[in-house]
Amino acid sequence: MPVPDRPRSFATIAAVIGWLALGLQLLLTIQLTVANGQGAWAGVWIYLGYFTVLTNLAAALALTASASGYRGGLGRFFTQPDVHTAIAMSIIVVAAIYHLLLRQLWQPQGWQVVGDDALHTVMPLLFVLHWWLAVPKANLRWSRVLVWQVYPAAYFVYALARGALNGWYPYPFVDVHALGYLRVLGNAIGVLLVFIAMGLLLVGLGRWQVRRAAAGITSTGG
Repeated sequence: MPVPDRPRSFATIAAVIGWLALGLQLLLTIQLTVANGQGAWAGVWIYLGYFTVLTNLAAALALTASASGYRGGLGRFFTQPDVHTAIAMSIIVVAAIYHLLLRQLWQPQGWQVVGDDALHTVMPLLFVLHWWLAVPKANLRWSRVLVWQVYPAAYFVYALARGALNGWYPYPFVDVHALGYLRVLGNAIGVLLVFIAMGLLLVGLGRWQVRRAAAGITSTGG
């Protein structure tokens, strides 16, 4: 997916912000686990347990691929419009769930405020803007929305498997110890419906953008 110079510059800036935010969050998480006597690897383990981190990692990779024009296998994958749209869907849900359900559960301080806002607010906004400006949308299909749910569904299984190993769950709505498997499954289905709705909305917006651009070309005689 070739990206024009101006959107490529924007993707470069957004990618740098994304990698810095991810690096800061990793450092802060390691510092916390070391201070608690758990060690650095415990921090890495916890860090990789969050959907927010994994989704921001995917966003940073997609932005980097778009900015660099890298055409290798990984670059081709992360520059696919489908992949970009699936990441946009996921990072919007990250921001929505955090600000609507999780923000009030803790009070970050210092650099944690910076990392927290970067991953949950700044990067979702930057990535969605990149998606709107630079991602071709002519081939987006409604049926692909269901395929995109593989990622959040796989994360749900991953989170439960991790929790079964050490009893730690990254989010309160997937905490099996507190809620039980039945209620956690119900929560997961509810969240999955949000993902599907957001995916459908993005496809609809993308198709509308394509129609508007085509109408503009026709009206100007292009």
